[in-house]
Amino acid sequence: MVFWTGTALGTLGAALHLPMYVEARSMHYHMAGMRPDATMNIGMAVIVLGVGLVLWGLLPPRREKAAPVELRIRPLDDSRLRPAHVGLIVVLTLAVTIDVMKPTTLSFVAPGMAAEYHLTSPLHPDGGPPVALLPFSGLLGTVVGSLLWGTLADRIGRRPAILFAGVLFITTSVCGAMPSFTGNLVMCFFMGVSAGGMLPVTFTLLAETVPTRHRGWLLVLIGGNAALAYAITSQLAESLMPQYGWRILWLVGMPTGVLLLLLNRWIPESPRYLLLAGRADEARAVMERFGSAAVTPARTGPPAGSRTAESGPGAESGTRAAPGTRAAPGTGAGGGPRAGGGHQGGPLLLAGLLLLALSVGIVTYGFQLWVPTDLQRMGVKDMDADRILRNAALFGLPLNVVAALAYGFWSSKWTAVGLSALTVVPLVCFTVLGDGVADRRGLLMALLAVPIASIYALGAITIAYAAEIFPTARRGGATGRVAGLTKFGGVAMLVLTLLSLTAPELGVTAAAGAIPLAAAVLLLAVAGVETRHRAIDDPLDVRPRPVEVP
Repeated sequence: MVFWTGTALGTLGAALHLPMYVEARSMHYHMAGMRPDATMNIGMAVIVLGVGLVLWGLLPPRREKAAPVELRIRPLDDSRLRPAHVGLIVVLTLAVTIDVMKPTTLSFVAPGMAAEYHLTSPLHPDGGPPVALLPFSGLLGTVVGSLLWGTLADRIGRRPAILFAGVLFITTSVCGAMPSFTGNLVMCFFMGVSAGGMLPVTFTLLAETVPTRHRGWLLVLIGGNAALAYAITSQLAESLMPQYGWRILWLVGMPTGVLLLLLNRWIPESPRYLLLAGRADEARAVMERFGSAAVTPARTGPPAGSRTAESGPGAESGTRAAPGTRAAPGTGAGGGPRAGGGHQGGPLLLAGLLLLALSVGIVTYGFQLWVPTDLQRMGVKDMDADRILRNAALFGLPLNVVAALAYGFWSSKWTAVGLSALTVVPLVCFTVLGDGVADRRGLLMALLAVPIASIYALGAITIAYAAEIFPTARRGGATGRVAGLTKFGGVAMLVLTLLSLTAPELGVTAAAGAIPLAAAVLLLAVAGVETRHRAIDDPLDVRPRPVEVP
């Protein structure tokens, strides 16, 4: 009840920001110079109260110290996806799409915002503060959000973390009604915090709930669905911005956030998290709903009175399957990981993963972020630029499907390596051709299609890979840190942009992404490990080390 009361207040507070936006319709929804009225100020106070109630309502109740949980989870890997899985997949696909639309929107609102606030940009070189402050604020928020939400998911649970992000989707949509540029920067930061937190927690929940043989391809397909989010944002920009201005792209976050919360019944808590928290009865209920089975540890398992972070099939060498079950793929006869499995990459594997994450950030928020602005600078009209980007994203969608199937059914390692190498090629072409590529529209669309589609798939692969190699107790936080690094590359590029006081050219941002991505290709080819069909809690070492949970 506390949660829904807070949600209602947050939604009401966001709605109270709309009257001023509507009043500005005679000025084509330009609100620069307007002073917030009483309704808007009351709305902001109501939002703060509502968000506080939401967080309070999501905190888990105080419990007595739970007895040791002597259960582990073994997904029914040979079973079909159940309706519960399908519902979860549909809702989380929607969540990821809405989530990615927010940072993607930055590139489409930048030209209009620069014109309204007289900011310095490639199209307005003699303006005031640089427009790059907007994406910098938003992307800095995504880095902070990835770190905070990963830790939050490990502390209060995966489901509460997702619902809290959904509430912030609604409340931070008021960025579109902020009259001042400073107000836009502040709200854009908090919008970035919510957007940055959703993706790693979504991947963590999916990795811990979906059967092993379906895990890889679904993670990549859903995460790479961001290319669809880019296409939707491009279409919205083309359809709505000419009539309602750039602010409308932020305001659509309000109804989409409400829709996500209304579908919350299809978002369960992770049974692995529940076991780790000592909530065995709740874990059994979720396991039954999703077709999982319990396995019991043998006496050679962890010491009595402790619980371990490894709660997947074959989490410990002494774990034996319950009657009627069998060892999971990727485990030895005793149920533990095969000797040497997953440890051979070591520091080189982690370095390759981190470089891949950094490259994703540079290409997404360094290269791709400035594509609409660069196209206009090269003489491509507003609507033509939006149409080119939309078509490029749609053209590249089949690539995401191929990448997902290859990751899940062929090889996770070599899919990451191959797709990274494929992405390097058009980036090198943009580096060499520079602005001259604008005269060849067909080649331009083809070259844009590959990084626009593949970089989202690579982002999904990066976070999915992290979710598969870290144990349950650390999965949320570790996945959040990797996800944060995928945004940090963009923040670094924007810092350089702010220092130079101008947007970088297409060839420069392409080269900045190509170099670390090529290095990641080499490291992952040498040290990458195969996670396809492996037990989710097999760590990077030869044997798992139990993590004491108080």
